[in-house]
Amino acid sequence: MVIPTHCELCPRRCGADRTKRPGRCGAGGQLRVARAALHFWEEPCISGEKGSGTVFFTGCSLGCCYCQNYAISQQGLGKDIDEARLADIFLELQEKGAANLNLVTATQWLPWVTAALDSARTRGLALPVVWNTGGYETPETVAALKNYVDVWLCDVKYISAEISKKYSDAADYFTVCERAVKAMLEQAGPPVFDDDGYLQKGVILRHLALPGALADSRAVLDWMATLPKGSFIPSLMSQYTPFYKAKEMKPLDRRISTWEYRQVIDRAVELGLTEGYMQEKSSAKEEYTPPFDLEGV
Repeated sequence: MVIPTHCELCPRRCGADRTKRPGRCGAGGQLRVARAALHFWEEPCISGEKGSGTVFFTGCSLGCCYCQNYAISQQGLGKDIDEARLADIFLELQEKGAANLNLVTATQWLPWVTAALDSARTRGLALPVVWNTGGYETPETVAALKNYVDVWLCDVKYISAEISKKYSDAADYFTVCERAVKAMLEQAGPPVFDDDGYLQKGVILRHLALPGALADSRAVLDWMATLPKGSFIPSLMSQYTPFYKAKEMKPLDRRISTWEYRQVIDRAVELGLTEGYMQEKSSAKEEYTPPFDLEGV
C-alpha cells in the first residue's frame, strides 16, 4: 500500500501529499474508521434479516451541508488503524453472519481498502463487497475497483449544478456522477440475487428527496429512466432530516412534506421506475443514523 503523494483519488483531484497533509476530503496518511458493525437500515436486499457488515470510514470528498454522518465525514471522528486491522475487521463481520461487506464512503482510503481486501481474501473472506458512495467518483476509481466491488450502492443526488454547488460545493456533481454510474453499470452488469434475496452483484441507484428541490428530484428520475431497463435497482428515499449546517439553511431546515414526496413517487411510477424501493415518509427520523462510538474498530 502506497500513501498518495499527489492525491487524485476523487474528482476534486486536490493533489495533496497525504504523507504531509490531509486532502480536500480530510483524509491524511493514516487510515481512520469510525464504526464497524451489522447494519439493518439499508435496502432489504442489502441488510435483510442478517444485517449488512458495514464499515464507516472517516472523511468524504463531497462534504454535503446536510450530511447525517457529518461527525465522521467532516469533523474527523474516527480511530486510526492500519490495513492489517481493517482486514481483521472484514473477517470479524463475516464471522458475525453479515450478508455482505458494506464500505461507506471509502474512496479516500482506496489503497488501504484494496490492500485489506486482498489480505482478508487470502484468509477466507467470501462476502460480496458493497461500495456505498455519494456518486462523486472518477472513472479511474471505478476501474480500480473492478476486481473488488460486487455491488455499487450509489447516490444520484442532483442534476442541477446550482443546487449541487450550494449544498455540496460541487457544481460538476452530475457530470461526474453520470460518468461514474455508467461505468458502474457496465462493470457490474444487471442485478443478481441469491436464493435468499440478497443482492450479489449489481447497482442500486439511490435518490434522497430534499425539501424545496422537487424539480431537481424529477430531473434525476427522468435521467434514471434513460438508463437501460433492468440494469439497476432504483431506491427513492424520504428520510431527509435537517443535520449539521442545514439546520440554519432554508429550505433545508425542514423535512420534506408528504406532498413533495408524493410528487416524487408519482413521477417514478409514471416513468416505470417501480422495480425497486420507496421509503415510507415515516423514515425521516434521527434514530436511523447509527451512533459513531467506534464500535468494532
